[in-house]
Amino acid sequence: MAAQFGRLRKGAVNTTVAAVVVAALAASQAPGVTTDDAGRRVTTGTQPSADTPAEESATGNSPYYTDLPPLNSPSPSPGTTTPVTPAAGEAGIPATVLDAYKKAEAALREAKPGCNLPWELLAAIGKVESGQARGGRVDANGDTTSPILGPQLNGNGFANISDTDGGAYDGDSSYDRAVGPMQFIPSTWAWAGRDGNGDGEKNPNNIYDAALAAAHYLCRYGWDLSTQDDLDRAILSYNNSRDYLNLVLSWLEYYRKGTHEIPDGTGTLPSDRSDDTAGASPTPTPTTPSTPTTPSTPSAPSTPKPGDNGGSSSPKPTPPTTTPPSTTPPTPTDMVDHLEDADTAKLTAMAGDTFTEKISTRAETSAGKGIPKVRVRFTIIGATDATFSTGEKYATTLTNTAGEAVAPALKAGENTGEFVVRATVVGRTIAGLDYTATVTERAADTLTRTSDTALTCTPGGEFADQVEVKATYKGAVADKVAATATLIKSADDPTENDKGPYFKDADGKTVRTLTGLTTDANGLLKLPKLYADDTTGTFLLRINTAGGATLTVELKVAAAGTSPSPTPSESTSGSASPSPTA
Repeated sequence: MAAQFGRLRKGAVNTTVAAVVVAALAASQAPGVTTDDAGRRVTTGTQPSADTPAEESATGNSPYYTDLPPLNSPSPSPGTTTPVTPAAGEAGIPATVLDAYKKAEAALREAKPGCNLPWELLAAIGKVESGQARGGRVDANGDTTSPILGPQLNGNGFANISDTDGGAYDGDSSYDRAVGPMQFIPSTWAWAGRDGNGDGEKNPNNIYDAALAAAHYLCRYGWDLSTQDDLDRAILSYNNSRDYLNLVLSWLEYYRKGTHEIPDGTGTLPSDRSDDTAGASPTPTPTTPSTPTTPSTPSAPSTPKPGDNGGSSSPKPTPPTTTPPSTTPPTPTDMVDHLEDADTAKLTAMAGDTFTEKISTRAETSAGKGIPKVRVRFTIIGATDATFSTGEKYATTLTNTAGEAVAPALKAGENTGEFVVRATVVGRTIAGLDYTATVTERAADTLTRTSDTALTCTPGGEFADQVEVKATYKGAVADKVAATATLIKSADDPTENDKGPYFKDADGKTVRTLTGLTTDANGLLKLPKLYADDTTGTFLLRINTAGGATLTVELKVAAAGTSPSPTPSESTSGSASPSPTA
């Protein structure tokens, strides 16, 4: 993180003190967590992954503010008016910023209820990353009054992340910087960004957009933040630091005890940072070249004393030394020349189903050798409601020892047709690799009646029982499958009959073909009531579904105490079960 926040002190000592204080907090109810007397929490369980590169965290592991929560209660006494003092500003959250956090929590409660995201977690991260958007320096729309930018991630005391956005978000075309009140790096914002205020834009310097993006980012991978392990993992994925985790947990517990709203722009600005710089400017600062110095005159060689150099009267020549230029070994990401398909099978699934095949991509050198420990991002592209099994349209995995990265399973939505999944290397601008996936309509291969009761009626009456069938596909329930039902002339003539039993439409008119039918979640389809005209005999009702399942059902119309005249027997096709014969 890193905005210019007024008074910023050198952070080396402050960071050490903060880390010691946070790490010393003790005792809690949650497993792996302890608290101090003020209830501030620290974790003793999950360790951050050493394999997590900076560009794969939300912030690129940028610096952050290390101010600890106050020991006093965050809530003002009931019935009192809290003046806007430094202490009150520390405990309070600016109105627009607080509103953004709560709206993001509400959105996630609906979109991903299993995540159990508390808005207080967003507040804790927002405090550590930007001091709640620099004390709430935002307008009514949620835009920050000036950009909040972290330092250049140029490898000089920070991660080394070359520019990925052409300076579009951070104004820097050389290196990436963390951006906005939640401090997203551009490469992460490109896929994690959200429109939180409904203005049609995804702006990392808008608190509504940034808070919603952070909420979704913390809830990816199916994490449940009400459990300590998943909470720890989510926070560490935001910034992979043990001190960061403990600090965020402390602010989370502080805000959970209660907080209050304060006017925008009146929040306390943080002063202590996790790095030892004086802070980053909102725009890149050019470096002033140093003035070359006048080379010094080499001193004359000293006269050796007798006995020096083995008794020789002349000095022993010293061979010149050459210091090789310092080089940084290439990272696995730097070594990638291209991506290659790793024998991914044809990607096809029925609407609503999970694809049985997974996408596998191999990161290779120019010689075709697989490269391990490379981050590969998979992104779903196109007009589709398909997602990965995580519920997101993106996923990032690390290549294995063979250089292969396997994407999470794809889950088809209800939209049929083709869409593309693109594999790219995180942190590199090499060509991506596209995979085409196809979603087919829901289908059934078998239809059976749920009852063996004969369907009979007297002329001009109505059938006592409604026709109900169950659809299955490969033995499993076939839900939401499209179907049609038609009263046909005979087993060999599927055209609509013009006499005999019929349905009624909403206006009470005779209908002998029903379209737009769909099986329910249990694969069941119950047809409307059937009525009979004055024609007696045995008639046929044929039901067809997407996927080819067909069932033909006998309907008998006869006067009381008589048998109906014979008609061609009912038939079934495909794997459908025959209807019972009266």
